Parts: sequence; C-alpha cells; structure tokens
Amino acid sequence: MLQLCKVTGSLLIGNARSACSDQLVEQEGVTLCINVSRQQPFPANHAVQRLQIPVYDDPNEDLYSHFDGCADAIQEEAERGGHALVYCKNGRSRSATICIAYLLKHHRLTLTQALQTVKAARHVIDPNPGFLAQLKRYEQELNQC
Repeated sequence: MLQLCKVTGSLLIGNARSACSDQLVEQEGVTLCINVSRQQPFPANHAVQRLQIPVYDDPNEDLYSHFDGCADAIQEEAERGGHALVYCKNGRSRSATICIAYLLKHHRLTLTQALQTVKAARHVIDPNPGFLAQLKRYEQELNQC
C-alpha cells in the first residue's frame, strides 16, 4: 500500500515507492523531498525541492554529519508553510533517523520521545544500531547548547 505518514503538521515519512507517487506527493502538498539513499529515485514532480543524502543503511555510515542540515531544511520548509517528505528505500531506518534528528533539534524532544513520535506515525521504523548511537551523540550535543 502506498502511503506517506504524518510525523508533524509539516513532516512526512515514507518509503521510496510511496515517495515516487506523484499523486501522493501532490495530495500531501509536499514541497521538499529528502531522499536518504544512494540509489532511490526522486518523484517526477520537478516543482518539489530535492535534497539527497547519499548513505546506505549501514551502521558504519555517517548520517550524523547530515543531521543539522536536514533538520534545518525541514524547519525552514515548515516556516514557509511547506511540507517536507523524508524517505529511503523502505522508510524504516535512514529516513526515520533524519526525522528523529529534526524532532530532537527543533521540537526539543528527548531521543525516547522523538523515537516514539516517529514510531506512532510509521510503526515499522527501526533505525539501525549505528544510527541510534549517532542520534544519542546528537542528543547529548544539543543538550550542551
């Protein structure tokens, strides 16, 4: 089933098949697509802004270095009244990690709260252990500010 899951009023998460459904993207008012993969396509709709984070779903991949940039891009889109869609191949690990990082930074949630928020929106999420460790580090860094 094709679906985009609403994490917040301006943030959606999904898998690549759903993200490439022009009908769904248009229906949800998506204005920014963050593709957290090396190989998955973007939607055909060229009016949508695109940001690609070329990482594999591998615990050794560095997603941490992209947390601030992605979180800020999502926040800027929300402030403009737009809707950001974050996706990866299966919509489980990489995309969930980016959504959680956004909630940590801009909604000031704890890691546990952010994880629960994203899981409530899309119950299949399961960030890999390496990404979870990077999120813990990010939470600690944000708490020091």
